[in-house]
Amino acid sequence: MLDLDELNQLAAFARLGTLAKVAEEFHVSTPSVTRSMQHLEERFGAPLFTRGKNRIALNENGRLAAECAERVLREAEDAVRRVRAFDARRRTIAVRSCAPAPLWELLRHLGESRPEMTVSSRICQNKEVLSAWADGSCDVAILPFPVPGEKPRVYMRERLFVCIPPGHELAGSKTLSFAKIDGFNFLLRSELGFWDTLCRQKMPASRFLVQTDEFAYGELVRTSSLPCFATDYSLRRLAAHFPRVAIPVADAEADVCFYIAARPGTGLFKAGPR
Repeated sequence: MLDLDELNQLAAFARLGTLAKVAEEFHVSTPSVTRSMQHLEERFGAPLFTRGKNRIALNENGRLAAECAERVLREAEDAVRRVRAFDARRRTIAVRSCAPAPLWELLRHLGESRPEMTVSSRICQNKEVLSAWADGSCDVAILPFPVPGEKPRVYMRERLFVCIPPGHELAGSKTLSFAKIDGFNFLLRSELGFWDTLCRQKMPASRFLVQTDEFAYGELVRTSSLPCFATDYSLRRLAAHFPRVAIPVADAEADVCFYIAARPGTGLFKAGPR
């Protein structure tokens, strides 16, 4: 049976050209490398080197053996990588969600029900969630419509609100529509998935100041006159001193029902939001 450490030294010899350099690279003695090369010749059953008085070099057998060693080493590394990735995948629940709130709720639920599992999550556009579900790269999919081919399971509802400083011209409105607010510039958080796409589609005349930093966004909400969005879910999480008037968006598209699909083994549907 070929030894991977010895094959590694053979490949290094083909690259470096001397036993001493191989010994230095592997932090062993030169006689140890010599013995490894002799063992390889015994394993292959053929001479691999041309030996001179003060020099040793690969012969044709040795050059072929070194090429084979490189290939075997690559395959061994690939085998280790694949097994580790497979093991990690078995201990990971991959979630793709079209919006933040259902993802936050699901992460809380999974943390309580499956604490032994690692959760890999991402907020995506609808088509990306569908693609990940179709190709098997996610275990849980959350969308604003039933996942095709799966039993429809409602996970949660969420309604969009416009949040406006008290002195704003729209602050006295009972409800607002996308048509009414189209043309106003808005503060917007990044990674909103479905909500980002909906707002941009419904408000083509508006411009959006997108913030990736939570602190910077909070400061702008506190000090800026620009309106922003929130949902009934996020408003429940905000402090009572939230400095804005929250007005519901009346359009049907702003009242969203999120659906969830999960593969067997995730442990979902035994409990959790409905």
